[in-house]
Amino acid sequence: VQLQASGGGLVQAGGSLRLSCVASGNIFSINNWGWYRQAPGNQREFVAALTSVGSTNYADSVKGRFTVSRDNAKNTVYLQVNSLKPEDTAVYYCAASRYLSDSELAVDFWGQGTQVTVSS
Repeated sequence: VQLQASGGGLVQAGGSLRLSCVASGNIFSINNWGWYRQAPGNQREFVAALTSVGSTNYADSVKGRFTVSRDNAKNTVYLQVNSLKPEDTAVYYCAASRYLSDSELAVDFWGQGTQVTVSS
């Protein structure tokens, strides 16, 4: 499985972006689609996930502001990020797992990161 992330950019606080992750390859083996982020000097952290049956999970810090979704016809997973805060600044990574787990350890495939920078 190959993942290609895009959609990052520089926005002001309160702004929005839509991150995209296009998947290719044997995606039928994937049960969990996730987004993670890593800010400078910090460890990578879980942001959001969407399972193959449509259930979602979010980090507490983004609940109510971020929404993960999928367009099966386009093999694309999205992360809509609204009401952005400076602390959301990070490199965002899409990920895919054969397992129903949000743990980074369960990730089988990583996309390259896309930078999100939020100015105050």
